[in-house]
Amino acid sequence: MPEQNSLAEFFAPGIDPQDVPQFFPLFAAKPLIGAMIALFRGGDEEVLVRLVVLREIGLRADAPDWSPRELESHFAFFATAKLNTVLSRLREHELLLWNAEGRVYRLSSAGRMVLAALSNLLSFSTEQDSELGFYAAQIAAGSAVGKLSPEALAHLLARLAELESEFEQAITSGSEFRLRSAQNKLESVQQWMSKANEVMKNLGVSGFPDDASWRLAQEIGNRQSRLDRMSSIFQRELAAIARQQVHLSQGGLSSSELAGWLKERSLDELAALADGQLAVTPEPGFILFDVMLDNTEEFFEREQPGKRISLLPAPAEIEYISDITVEPPPQLAALTRLLENLQQTLSATDAVVGDNFSAASYRLSLLTFIGEQNVDPELAQLAALPLTLRWDDELKAVHRNEVATISSGELIPLKEKSE
Repeated sequence: MPEQNSLAEFFAPGIDPQDVPQFFPLFAAKPLIGAMIALFRGGDEEVLVRLVVLREIGLRADAPDWSPRELESHFAFFATAKLNTVLSRLREHELLLWNAEGRVYRLSSAGRMVLAALSNLLSFSTEQDSELGFYAAQIAAGSAVGKLSPEALAHLLARLAELESEFEQAITSGSEFRLRSAQNKLESVQQWMSKANEVMKNLGVSGFPDDASWRLAQEIGNRQSRLDRMSSIFQRELAAIARQQVHLSQGGLSSSELAGWLKERSLDELAALADGQLAVTPEPGFILFDVMLDNTEEFFEREQPGKRISLLPAPAEIEYISDITVEPPPQLAALTRLLENLQQTLSATDAVVGDNFSAASYRLSLLTFIGEQNVDPELAQLAALPLTLRWDDELKAVHRNEVATISSGELIPLKEKSE
């Protein structure tokens, strides 16, 4: 029985998945992708058990072959039936190979490749902001074996762009807390940026495989330079904020320190502190908004004394003529006469098609004004007709008067509709 959700169902009509270039590398690696799907498909608990079994089997490098008895002994903490189910699934999808002659299990090449990639990923998962190190490791490993992928460079560049945008937003906000948080994050990622920079330098010495990789490497260098300059910008902004801090006591307590202390309190503690303290909220009745607006305008005029004021040229002498009356097209009056005494439902095709394509198009556009309130005077009589227009989601074949097809619709008298 074919799968209900086949790949072709995701594509527009007439598109063959085999013709889409983005799928070419995925089709070529379909066995390996199938192994990963088999490993990670299902609930979280099933996936974790499979990973534990597969990783333990792969870690015994000196004796890669496992007998069923050794597996049962090593995984004695698993139920025997469940362990056999996991081993069966791994064998079914060729992550484990069964040697019938020696009656032993062995990790397949696909399974070992998946575990190696997963091991590399897990080694960076425990450290803060280590994604740059992971990308740099991928780039270095790919270059070492002559398999440098532009995708790895693109991932590194994208992450650097995200960090730059995040830091710029912190600077724009003017918030001391966001600036300090961004400063701490920059310090944590700088160690990984320095390692990524060394990797890129080594790549530059050995050369890049193509122009696309070279352009990506240049942009990575530019991004790293801008991120390195962020440290001095953070210091400058924090120093400017420190000069503006309000000290609340003679002991040197600042408003920033008070805000930081409040951020560390729980909701219950904040509620206890505010209890009975916020019974009355002062209204800023001393602020006059019109005065504020006048002061703001005066400020801009004072700060920009040399601002240029553009003046429009003097109006030219023109000759005024009376308006020329424009007669509406005859199709409007004919359509109005046709519909004003309509007693039964009329198809839109019969009301529109006639003469030629241009006339039909104009009459079709006039139908949209039926029932409208604010229209031009020449359209008022048509708009006031007691009709309603209903369209269907299909085309109706016509093949006459230069019209091949038209949207299927009906003009319904309001009396008939109410009945």
